[in-house]
Amino acid sequence: MPTRTLTPPTETVERALIVDPGQRVPGRARAYPLRREGPAKLTGAAKYTDDLVFPGAWYGATIRSTEAHARLLAIEPDPDADWSKVVIVTAADIPGHNVVASIKDDQPILVPVGGEIQHHAEPVALLAAPDRETLRQLKGRIRLVTEQLPAVFDPEVSAHVFAQYEIKDGDLEAGFGEAELVLEGSYRVGHQEQLYIENQAIIAVPAEGGGIEIHGSMQCPYYVHNALKRALQMDNVQARVIQEETGGGFGGKEEYPSMVALHASLLALKCRRPVRMIYDRHEDISATTKRHPAVIRHRTGVKRDGTIVAQDIQIVMDGGAYCTLTPVVLSRGALHAGGPYRCPNVRIRARATRTNTPPNGAFRGFGAPQVEFAVETHLNRIAEALELSPAEIRRCNAYDEGDRTPTGQVLRDSVAAHEALEQAVAASHFERFRAMTAAEAKARRGSGTIPEEPYRTGASRTARGIGLALGWHGAGFTGAGEVHLASVASVELTADGRIRVLTAQTEMGQGTKTIFPQLIARELGVPVDWVEYPSQDTAEVPNSGPTVASRTAMVVGGLCIKAARRLKAEVEGRNGGLPFHEVFRDDAASHGATRIDERFEPFPGEPFDEERYRGDAYPAFGWAAAVATVQVDLDTGEVSVQDVIAVDEVGTVIHPILCEGQVEGGTLQAVGYATIEEMKVEDGRYVNDRLATYLIPTALDAPHIRSILVEAPYPHVPHGAKGVGELPMDVGAPAVVAAIHDATGTWITELPATPERILAALAASSPEAAA
Repeated sequence: MPTRTLTPPTETVERALIVDPGQRVPGRARAYPLRREGPAKLTGAAKYTDDLVFPGAWYGATIRSTEAHARLLAIEPDPDADWSKVVIVTAADIPGHNVVASIKDDQPILVPVGGEIQHHAEPVALLAAPDRETLRQLKGRIRLVTEQLPAVFDPEVSAHVFAQYEIKDGDLEAGFGEAELVLEGSYRVGHQEQLYIENQAIIAVPAEGGGIEIHGSMQCPYYVHNALKRALQMDNVQARVIQEETGGGFGGKEEYPSMVALHASLLALKCRRPVRMIYDRHEDISATTKRHPAVIRHRTGVKRDGTIVAQDIQIVMDGGAYCTLTPVVLSRGALHAGGPYRCPNVRIRARATRTNTPPNGAFRGFGAPQVEFAVETHLNRIAEALELSPAEIRRCNAYDEGDRTPTGQVLRDSVAAHEALEQAVAASHFERFRAMTAAEAKARRGSGTIPEEPYRTGASRTARGIGLALGWHGAGFTGAGEVHLASVASVELTADGRIRVLTAQTEMGQGTKTIFPQLIARELGVPVDWVEYPSQDTAEVPNSGPTVASRTAMVVGGLCIKAARRLKAEVEGRNGGLPFHEVFRDDAASHGATRIDERFEPFPGEPFDEERYRGDAYPAFGWAAAVATVQVDLDTGEVSVQDVIAVDEVGTVIHPILCEGQVEGGTLQAVGYATIEEMKVEDGRYVNDRLATYLIPTALDAPHIRSILVEAPYPHVPHGAKGVGELPMDVGAPAVVAAIHDATGTWITELPATPERILAALAASSPEAAA
């Protein structure tokens, strides 16, 4: 299909506008607004939750379990301590349902006496005090009396299943019968911590009429709103949620802020004062959700030319102790498990189980990075077995328009797998670099004319490698998810002539506050500074759904544009057809406020059958390719990722600078996932639950990242945009692992590819080990 590639934009500031040279035409430059919240963040004027001052506020803390599985027999405050100036909350104080509202009602707000503790660091009681020192002293003087119970830590042996799916297409037995090569492989991925720069933070303020007002760092205000209503027995007005400036989320502030808000609210209602629940980094890492660990097994049949004829895939995800969002994470994982490749005969079996570890939840990519690491690494191993180039085997199998996925979805629009692949291969000089690393490997084996001495940097023996991965990511909620959400977005012309965009979509660094006014200003023909984007306050904005699943720009942005078009038509219709920008202020003065609410309507296509897992799983897919180059120290196993070419097809690019930032951020997070981000677990407890011990890439570790944006507009939204936030996360890790193999000749099948795992793989592949 027709696509367009944008050159990476340079930043030329002209009258506070960023100009993309790739968009220049004679006599005119297409301009993009500066990041709307940028100056406040840059100067320190932005107020995050912990910066907010509420006179008379108390400080809250959580009393947590220290066992992975136990029965709670009693909660015993020290009788020698003075408890008269503090408040304690237990499950008995919860006025409504003792559940954190989610997909399943299985996670308690607080474990009740007589109930079971299901994981280390599970909340059992709450404490609030007028000052931090009193809180610190008394927190350690509450004793939990428990009876230890057997714990399960292996998701493959757990009998408690949160969700399971099976996707079948074609005749698997016939497919394997046709195959000329069958390759099996097992792949493992561990936890990954979101590590947003601002910790979990909520302030609860008692309101008149027994209500509660929440100020906090979050992605989904209406998730918190719903949780408050159920647990505290409040109506829509009594429960009010306001998102404050949010310092990153990456999925970690999708569902977990509901827990923090409930805890703060229970304390605030009991002491009748505002209560601050601000986690420190240790508590945040030890207690909150992580990326789901998974075990993925592939059995794949191919022809000698690389054509895939059969895929049999098994997925087991570790949900942790409670369900949270596990069923939908598993669902997306299952739907992406076969990769962006056509195959006539497929079986994908996926299940997620309970373990006595802290619950796992949303994280950028939402199940897709786990399975795409597995399928891409497996395909690279097949290419090696067939002596094919990794690029060639992908050319042979990547989806085209008209191809059908394992759910029976026909890919009709915005299919750009080949475009992304070819851009990445060309920009990285992939085949030429592979030839160079092959020559270096041959020299190391001593079978060529090049001296039998490894490529050296200083005193270390090092080897270079290059790796390729291709990926896809469904835009929006899976299946009928968007229909169930029934999102509403609004554009309003106020009585005093202001233009406001009203949605629940939150800003957490990705650019929502910038692109929504940009879209509406363009539609109405007014300067972008004339369009306001108020804070996400459930008392003011409609429920346009959560800020997740690569849906903000595509789904909610589309609703906003449709609402703006209706507003424009209505105002111009009342004013004899004169242009909106000329008459809207006079119209507001004479007519009063006009608000247009736009409700989501289903995208065209085959409805998704959630029982049979057939039909259109997503309205469209984004497509990505990554090429990574690495240098591996053969003595220490240390990996340095040198360069990444990141090609991402995202529909229409709304704001190239912000889009490129998303690609770079997602790519760096994927590099960390591939190489150093390892959550170590012992007896159900995170061992390295501090910044000193949980490692992420720093500025010194970051590779050079070149972003290439490809446009293949989705025709069923007015602006053609799809999502970009998650897509880069899917391909970075398998590209890095492929590069490590190119450098060392060994396959790493478990993430992260730590020095220890690399050295073990090198030792296992040595002639001495083979003997």
